[in-house]
Amino acid sequence: MRDYVILHVNGEPVRVTGDGIFESLSRFLRVRRGAAGTKVVCEEGDCGACTVLIGRRDGDRLRYRAVNSCIQFVFQLDLAHVVTVEGLGAGALTPVQDAMVRCHGAQCGYCTPGFVMAIAGMCEEEETDAARGITGNLCRCTGYEPIVKAANESFATQKRMDAVYPSAPILERIAEHERTPVRIANFFKPKTLADAIAFKSEQPRCVIVQGGTDFGVWCNKRNFVPPAVLSLDGVEGLSDISVDGRELVVGARVPLAEFERAVRDLVPELREIMDRFGSPQIKNAGTLAGNIANASPIADTLPFLYVTGATLELTGLAGIRRVAVADFYKGYKTLDLRADEIITRVRIPLPSDGDTLRLYKVSKRSHLDISSFTAAMLMRRTDGRIDSMRVAYGGVGPVVLRLGKTEEFLKGKAISAETFAEAGEIARGEIAPISDVRGAREFRLQLAENALCRFYYDACL
Repeated sequence: MRDYVILHVNGEPVRVTGDGIFESLSRFLRVRRGAAGTKVVCEEGDCGACTVLIGRRDGDRLRYRAVNSCIQFVFQLDLAHVVTVEGLGAGALTPVQDAMVRCHGAQCGYCTPGFVMAIAGMCEEEETDAARGITGNLCRCTGYEPIVKAANESFATQKRMDAVYPSAPILERIAEHERTPVRIANFFKPKTLADAIAFKSEQPRCVIVQGGTDFGVWCNKRNFVPPAVLSLDGVEGLSDISVDGRELVVGARVPLAEFERAVRDLVPELREIMDRFGSPQIKNAGTLAGNIANASPIADTLPFLYVTGATLELTGLAGIRRVAVADFYKGYKTLDLRADEIITRVRIPLPSDGDTLRLYKVSKRSHLDISSFTAAMLMRRTDGRIDSMRVAYGGVGPVVLRLGKTEEFLKGKAISAETFAEAGEIARGEIAPISDVRGAREFRLQLAENALCRFYYDACL
């Protein structure tokens, strides 16, 4: 058992013990390591000024992803390699930095290190859509065009991190530490699922922190102090994503970015929702299991999971049980999850070739914004008639809702504008939205009605 975490920062090994593991990574880098190029602005993962690269073992090499360091904590970085803007190159400007200078990609400069790191992260992932890759970075000066130009000019010449920091020496230094669990105060990082379950049964109010994209905001903005923290990072088998027959099986540790890549060809309709879900930094950290466990009624993935009939694999002291996602939520933030249970996998039936799937998200901003309203609809039809229809709405009640009366009405009906207009009126009567900062009650009622009409014009003509 270790009583410390070990990470590397710009190639240098660092040991952290005691309360230091609960510091945010951004504060640790700036205050403890003097890496002041990592800027802190929003402390909730919105602006990207604190972007760094995190390298983790992927076979015999380190794989790097861009993340927001303000909502990561040191305990999450055990066995990882953190690269800051100071560590991108050996003294000289890197191609990304040089392009930012030549293309006038900086004015006040405060956000510039975050953009540099986000673009470097795109190079690691071989992502060449610059506008998409910097959606998690905000700039109030440049208008973004010179930054996009700088990104496009540097993709071909930016060195990969493995060339700057060869993986082998770092992996060799952490190898002896990989075999041992970590226990520091109320933090536990076990090596086996059995030990994780035992800890959770003893600490039923513990928080499982994987991506930490919501947890970080709670701590930074609400002064949240968890009774105990459990990390599943050391548990093997939970980072796999695979297709089992007609089901996509997603492990609890799979980042949303990996989930997005997996569904691009399997479920093309989900591609746009995942693109708008959050920034690359958020998706590189957050997980599908975390999005489910957070239990927000406006979680972007939930309506899709509802209409496809996804199930959760819950593992506890008594073994494994499976619960339909639609049955998992008993009320607002109330889950069918026993004190000792952990979400270990999500099983998603894939739509059949004859199915018609449409997903909708309404938000004030196109990208990187919390939804006001979400919807998923899955239809099977024969000869101009609806065989079956599944409809799920988010943002219209304390949990995501399947609209049973609307579905029953549509079954067997002829496909027409009139049919879906009448279904919209029924849907309006099945929900009880509230007014909040993201939309008024009447606005959401109208969206509930309009969404079914939109489905007809999108999918049935």
